[in-house]
Order: sequence, then structure tokens, then C-alpha cells
Amino acid sequence: MNTELRSTDTNSSNDSKGNALGFEGNDFMYVVIGIVAAIGVFLLLYAVFAATIFTSAFLSAACAVGPTAWVVIFKRNRPDGYAEDFFDNLFNPEGFTYAPGNQPAFPFHHDHE
Repeated sequence: MNTELRSTDTNSSNDSKGNALGFEGNDFMYVVIGIVAAIGVFLLLYAVFAATIFTSAFLSAACAVGPTAWVVIFKRNRPDGYAEDFFDNLFNPEGFTYAPGNQPAFPFHHDHE
């Protein structure tokens, strides 16, 4: 009988975040929470506030579509921090560097002298 310990290469748990509903890691939670919130908003509008079924469906759809779109656009198959970098570049494209176009021509000029 061979008592030698065999060693094989495996995928460790920290190499993969796992998949659920086609989304990597915990990204599916945004979608599931959005769907549950949409159902809750629909029931609240339709049953409690007596809104029409079309109005209730239209307004509650945003609760499901919003998080799903966020995950598909900014999370799925993107590197970590993609959304933060995207919005940082959108609102501050020059970053934290010297930007000659944003500097005053004479910063120490005083008109009252």
C-alpha cells in the first residue's frame, strides 16, 4: 500500500469569487435586492395607494432595472474599482495634477493697489 501524500493543483477559494445567476461574486445581490424592492414598491403602489397597474409597474420597474443596469454596465467583466475610476475621470479628467488651463493668469495680482 502506497502511503505517500498526493498533491494536486486546485483553484483556491481566494482565486475565484464564485458565480451566481451569471454574475461574479456578490454582484447578483444587487439584482436580487432590486427585484425584491420592485415587488415591494409595486404592491405598495397598487394595493395601498390604489394606483393603476400600469403606473405601479412602470414606477416599480426602475427599482429592478437600475441595479441590474449598474451591475451589467459597471461591474460585470470589469476590474475592481472600474465604476469609481469611470466617474472620477468623468468629473475630474485632469486628476490631481497641474492643469495650466485651470490656473489664473496672475494669481497674486491685486486690483485695489
